[in-house]
Amino acid sequence: MRRANNTPVYNSRILKMPSTLVRTLASAACLLFMMLYAPRSFSTDWSGPEQQLAGKIAAAIGPGAFAINVVNRSSLSHSDMEQIHRGLLAALEGLGVRAASADSAAATVDITLSEGLRTYVWVAEIHQGTNQPEVMIVSLPRPDATLLDQAAFPMSIRRKLLWTGATQILDIALFDEGGQHMIVLGPESIVLYQFQEGRWQQEQTLPVSHAHPWPRDLRGRLALRKDHLFDAYLPGVFCRSTGTTPLAVNCRESDDPWPLGTSDSGQSAFFASTRNFYTGAISPGIGKQVTAQPFYSAAAVPREKYELWILDAVDGQIQLLDGFTNRSAGALGWGSDIASVHSSCGLGWQILVTASSDARGDAIRAYEIADREFTAVSQPIEFTGRITALWTGSDGNSVIAISQAAETGEYEADQLSIACGQ
Repeated sequence: MRRANNTPVYNSRILKMPSTLVRTLASAACLLFMMLYAPRSFSTDWSGPEQQLAGKIAAAIGPGAFAINVVNRSSLSHSDMEQIHRGLLAALEGLGVRAASADSAAATVDITLSEGLRTYVWVAEIHQGTNQPEVMIVSLPRPDATLLDQAAFPMSIRRKLLWTGATQILDIALFDEGGQHMIVLGPESIVLYQFQEGRWQQEQTLPVSHAHPWPRDLRGRLALRKDHLFDAYLPGVFCRSTGTTPLAVNCRESDDPWPLGTSDSGQSAFFASTRNFYTGAISPGIGKQVTAQPFYSAAAVPREKYELWILDAVDGQIQLLDGFTNRSAGALGWGSDIASVHSSCGLGWQILVTASSDARGDAIRAYEIADREFTAVSQPIEFTGRITALWTGSDGNSVIAISQAAETGEYEADQLSIACGQ
């Protein structure tokens, strides 16, 4: 890990600088600032992707009158969104697709402007009668991330390295107030560590017994408990620790549901024992909802009178469950791992979302959801490899991120939290 050279260097004050030179330098600095941070709408031509998406929509539905809705779930400004909205309507009208009210429309076209780390992703969903929605996607490169206005994001993600090693990590839990004790869940063992003399020192290793081979893309979850130390969940296997030291663990074949959110949230879901996702059966249920589409991960955002659950479905759609309705937020271009985290910033709860950065690694970014609309609230933080797990910590104030380095193959566990400001 390289550390930047932060040694301060001071320049002597230039005495009696001519006022004309001062004015010239000030003007040059102002011009440079305007060039770097001017709104993107002055320099971005959206006509290409507008025509491309309009062409796909027109080819699918043909000419006619349709209800057309455009929603912005990206970091694009309101003026950019309005410009794109007008451009899409004009491009569609040129192809014979006219905007109409929902009562007189033959179908509905929902267009979502979303984004990944390096690209904008525009998704059109066409709803006609009882037919399955048709989905069209157009992506385009984003401006260089170095030109983005850092002040536009009110939060940042703090990252603290907990553990790194060659052995696969499925989950990690810190289990005392000072964070001096740690449990590491692996495919074949659960290892307990204590932080002493500036490093983690192994205290005890507990074997994980299982009768069947693990699925290829193995996942696992730790949950701290009040009457004993922890439970461990692996596909088709449940392990329970004793409550006294030295610890012992009992593992058995089980299809018990895995906890969602924090360890004591009370919400669980059934995990497919031969795959790497949840089946969609929820226990005890989110309000009246006990089933959903199969999903990879889930994040809870508490509201005043209910709890909103965001499910990252296996088909790439983001589902929103509030106990009464199941609404799709569409395909937002997210990765398969999401987790919620509590903070003192913004709305109080944020969602950490994975996304592909480039061939070398993934990235994680924080979002907030207000009125069912997602807004990016932090710059993404990049990893040197693939994110393999993202779990909300037992206290809800942090998230455990597990990654595997692309070059070395080593696993790394980081504790992520939200800081207000940059």
